[in-house]
Amino acid sequence: MLKDLHFRTLFDAAADAMLLVDNFGHIVLANPAAQLLFGYTEDELCGLTVEALIPPQYRKQHQHYRELFFSKPKKRSMGDGKGLVALSRNGKEMMLDIGLSPIKVQEQLYTLVIFNVADRRHTAEQALQASEERLRLAKQAANLGIFDCDCERKIIYWDEQMRQLWGDSSDKTVTYEEFMAVIHPEDHAARQAAYNHAINPANNGEYITEFRVIHPISGVIHWIATVGRVHFKDGHANRLVGVARDVTKQKNLEKNLQVQRAETETLFKEQVAARTASAIAHELNQPLTAISAYSEVALHALHNEIINPDSLKKALEGCVEQAQRAGRSLHELLAFLQKNEIKTERLNLNDLINEALNITRNDGYEGFYPVLQLEQNLPDVQGNRTQVQKVLVNLFRNAVEAMRLADTSSSKLTILVQSLAETSMALVIVQDSGPGLDQLMAKRIFEPFFSTKPNGIGMGLAISRALIEANGGQLWVDSNAERGAKFHFTLPFAP
Repeated sequence: MLKDLHFRTLFDAAADAMLLVDNFGHIVLANPAAQLLFGYTEDELCGLTVEALIPPQYRKQHQHYRELFFSKPKKRSMGDGKGLVALSRNGKEMMLDIGLSPIKVQEQLYTLVIFNVADRRHTAEQALQASEERLRLAKQAANLGIFDCDCERKIIYWDEQMRQLWGDSSDKTVTYEEFMAVIHPEDHAARQAAYNHAINPANNGEYITEFRVIHPISGVIHWIATVGRVHFKDGHANRLVGVARDVTKQKNLEKNLQVQRAETETLFKEQVAARTASAIAHELNQPLTAISAYSEVALHALHNEIINPDSLKKALEGCVEQAQRAGRSLHELLAFLQKNEIKTERLNLNDLINEALNITRNDGYEGFYPVLQLEQNLPDVQGNRTQVQKVLVNLFRNAVEAMRLADTSSSKLTILVQSLAETSMALVIVQDSGPGLDQLMAKRIFEPFFSTKPNGIGMGLAISRALIEANGGQLWVDSNAERGAKFHFTLPFAP
């Protein structure tokens, strides 16, 4: 069957534009694709010299190249084809790639010319160049560095910007150990935790973390933010590709804003505490003054030789009445301060803990390594989102401050969540690696205005306990913790 296929059949069926040219440069055959490309019929093309398809300014030069080719004809593949500017019948110039194949038939030499439109390739190349230029400008504007980590070989490929960030302008590759060597020792654990999370096939491969790098020559510290994605092969992490940028200026600005916000918050708390104490003092002052006066009358009556029972009874009744008045005033004041009804909702406790950790970091409480032991598929709890979040943030901030004051090396913050099926409650444990609490501190830690911090006002834990109790749970401290301070609180499961 294949023997019955003729050259002309294959020639006309070809998808590429093809011309058959004799050794004088005249077109002998033109397939349908060539007719469509140049806009001529076959009869119009046959008999023309190939130079008729070349713009006038290139014809003489092309004729010279044609004569050279026919003097030493040899096959040229499409990959090595010579670029050619061709002219269609309507005068449009086209950039073409050509392939030349000498064919000898009965001692007559012909050349099979195959055309491939290069305009599309040229357009694609221009689009690629434009895209690369936009990427380069975006990288430059955002001060981005690009890295590609071979997770199996532990080799990192990085661009010039990355090398500048790390203070290394030599090689385009670096080992994982060399990459880690300039990262601040306090940030090793957190960065490694983010990497381990990203390369775990059970997760989505997202890699997001911030850490400090120490310039190996100048010793200057820079904050680096990295974002990347892990690619997996056969269930194993294969590559981590991402970008990094210097966020030192942003961090310094955030730190200044955080200091100002912390000072404002402390001042506000002090003002609230002072106003609350003033209100309590105002409400209790008159009853206490009256109690004092009635007590003096009773003592005076007792010192008389003749005791007047009616006078003594009246004085004691006055003391009781004023004491009850003081109690009512105090209860009314507390009821006023807590008059808003708590609105609760179903809460995902694990998500709330991660949100609180992000808030804590954004508030300037960084440099700690969270160890999360969260129970998977934990039922939702019932509570007020804002209040529970406030308690978590307060416990995390206290833990970080305690570890900072103790100057601990690990700065590990362990957060455990588990179900208490027997009571239908969720238990949260927050334990730091700081100096911990002695028995006296543990006993008084929830007292209003008692603080273990030099500048504390001693209301955070008292308020936190009140908030947890308002949400149906309990908050307490483990006075027998082996290391650091260990706080527990519970919340009821949603019905």
